[in-house]
Amino acid sequence: DCGGSAVEDCNGDCGGTAVADVCGECGGSETDPNSCVEEGYSLSLGEVTDTTLEIIMNNEAEVAGFQFNISGVNLTGATGGSSEDNGFSVSTSGVGIVLGFSFTGSTILPSNGVLTVISFDSMDGEICLSEAILSDSAGSALDVEVGDCFDGFGCTDASACNYDPSASVDDGSCAYELDCAGECGGSAEVDDCGVCDGGNA
Repeated sequence: DCGGSAVEDCNGDCGGTAVADVCGECGGSETDPNSCVEEGYSLSLGEVTDTTLEIIMNNEAEVAGFQFNISGVNLTGATGGSSEDNGFSVSTSGVGIVLGFSFTGSTILPSNGVLTVISFDSMDGEICLSEAILSDSAGSALDVEVGDCFDGFGCTDASACNYDPSASVDDGSCAYELDCAGECGGSAEVDDCGVCDGGNA
């Protein structure tokens, strides 16, 4: 009981100054509620550009290794994130497999953020994660949820005739002229007889 006008802070100190952050940790520094560690384990797609994509991992306890598949892009590498911070070796394969572990037995402490940043040189449809495996330091598999696919590729230039307002990443498909058939970016031309796409027949 502090008495008078003094109050206890989150540490229980009378008149103390410690406050809880957005995740409820007393004296913590987190300001983004999306970075709070949630119950369970999950892998999902974060920010996607035309050459990279973030893999987000939420893990309520330590993780010693991971493996998952990515479809829709041709992988060229993986860098950064909590895996690099903790000395993990991360490899990618031509068939879309991403594998990460530590040669020294290091683990990734409970967190909710970027696991690694995947680079790619081409895309083909929506990007999806699948066959995700997380393991603890004993090698036991952990139950993991996988997030939604990403299908936000398209033309992001509002001046193009095929502008896609739902797209968040430009895929280089923008076209700016209609052909004679009214098709955006089409190849139909008026022939010598004045017929659109007539082939001079």
